Amino acid sequence: MSAFNKAAIQSVLNQTYQDFEIIVVDDGSTDNTEEVVKNFNDSRIRYIRHERNKGAAVARNTGIKAARGKYIAFQDSDDEWLPEKLEKQMKVFENAPAKVGVVYTGFWRIENNKKIYIPFSWVKQKEGNIHKELLKGNFVTTQSIVARKECFKKVGMFDEKLPRFQDWELVIRLSKYYNFKCIDEPLVISYYTSDSISANNEALIKALKLILSKHFDDFAEDKKLLSKCYFSIGHNLCLNNNFKEGRNYQIKAIKTYPFNIKYLLAIFLSFFGQDVYNKATEIYRKL
Repeated sequence: MSAFNKAAIQSVLNQTYQDFEIIVVDDGSTDNTEEVVKNFNDSRIRYIRHERNKGAAVARNTGIKAARGKYIAFQDSDDEWLPEKLEKQMKVFENAPAKVGVVYTGFWRIENNKKIYIPFSWVKQKEGNIHKELLKGNFVTTQSIVARKECFKKVGMFDEKLPRFQDWELVIRLSKYYNFKCIDEPLVISYYTSDSISANNEALIKALKLILSKHFDDFAEDKKLLSKCYFSIGHNLCLNNNFKEGRNYQIKAIKTYPFNIKYLLAIFLSFFGQDVYNKATEIYRKL
């Protein structure tokens, strides 16, 4: 277990709200995780080990099943909570109607020494019924939420088939049945590290396809949004040198919502090969 792991647990123990249990799920690590956890010597900490690595979604589901409390919060091994996070969230729940299933906070995402505050500026609705807003993209990280445990009985737990975006898919499901409350201040620090580009992109494509399939009827209510989903899949397929399938998705995007010049330009550029397409993408991102 790294220094990051220690900091993650310590940030929970440092909370001003102290009525909690900590369930550490060791997902088949090969280091001294168990030893470090036991060195905290706190009776509220329970240690569960997977003998082999099963992935983040399975590990979180193991924790949900083992939890004894009425509320569930999540922490990743390389992230930190600010001291007042739980106290502020539990105060919101004290006065919230049963329809409110989730209280989440803002957070700092640290990537390549750059700080990004989320929820993003494009998020128009952060509270209440935010289902349609979440379909546009995720702005609720798993580490920022506290949810009623009963919610998971209603909507299910993390989808273990998803290689990425398990948090986004879960909050999409939660938002279909429950209202959300937002504490719009950074109470979590989330450190982001990317995997290799090719492996990452393949996982991204698979996840986007699965999410679109699971929630197609919801996306299809907004033609512009459905078109954006098609294009996102197609664009990433092209970045992954799968131009034939990528163009098929991009054509679907145009047929669904034929008013986006960017989509036509992407199809045009895809005929010039990988280098041109990637360079054009990089220029667009910088602009």
